[in-house]
Amino acid sequence: MAIVLGPNRYGKAETRLVRVHRDGETHALVDLNVSVALSGDLTGTHLTGDNSGVLPTDTMKNTVYAFAKEHGVGEPESFALLLGRHFVNTQPQVHTAKVSIESYAWDRLGPHSFQRRGDHTRTTVVTVTGDAAQVVSGVTGLVLLNSTASEFHGFVRDRFTTLPEATDRILATAVDAHWRHLADAADWGASFEGALDALKTAFVETYSYSLQQTLYAMGRRLLEQRPEVAEVRLALPNKHHYLVDLSPFGLDNPNEVFIAGDRPYGLIEGTVTRDDVPPALTEWWL
Repeated sequence: MAIVLGPNRYGKAETRLVRVHRDGETHALVDLNVSVALSGDLTGTHLTGDNSGVLPTDTMKNTVYAFAKEHGVGEPESFALLLGRHFVNTQPQVHTAKVSIESYAWDRLGPHSFQRRGDHTRTTVVTVTGDAAQVVSGVTGLVLLNSTASEFHGFVRDRFTTLPEATDRILATAVDAHWRHLADAADWGASFEGALDALKTAFVETYSYSLQQTLYAMGRRLLEQRPEVAEVRLALPNKHHYLVDLSPFGLDNPNEVFIAGDRPYGLIEGTVTRDDVPPALTEWWL
């Protein structure tokens, strides 16, 4: 039996970058968390400690900051593509660069004053090889809730089942969605905002008999409205709300007072895709 080195990569994780774009008295703010991972001909450093092909991770960090100055920072997808192509094109031993970015939004309060927005985080994962690139955009932490228009009944029962059937319940989730683009060029800002709107609109407009049904409706709406997207993957935790028993206090509780559950929680995951899209460049289930 031979023991061999398997797939591997290395990089600099979570480089925090804040870039101020100054246009006279009016400033713009970009707040990113950038991670870089490189793979390729790196066998030597693992087997013998030969570092002749190893670009230091500190250099990757410095490149992020230098590019922010030299090129500015616009949409996270564009910045990730710029970085990924740089590492692949300048390092012959590097075959693939993966750049992941979390983008934190700030709302303007004045020409140079801002307030951090905390309702969701925009994500980008770009994979670059010598002759191709794959762009995945996404959102995490998008908390949505319907106070009605949700049911759950007709499910399988066995001797361990205690869950009562529900014909009127709260449906709440924290959306973790990622969508793969068909190409590596797009109006990234408009695409993200349109995808976000499609997800939220589908959640609002779907009368839900299960969170699985809602997941498919959200993914389908995104693909219908965003032709530049090939497929979307969603992970939807079911943020349970339990009706409080107020009968000991002589009070009725007609679906008005709830305990917001923490854990455990149901987790619904799925992919919605077009049936004619080309295969992904690399696995992108995040």
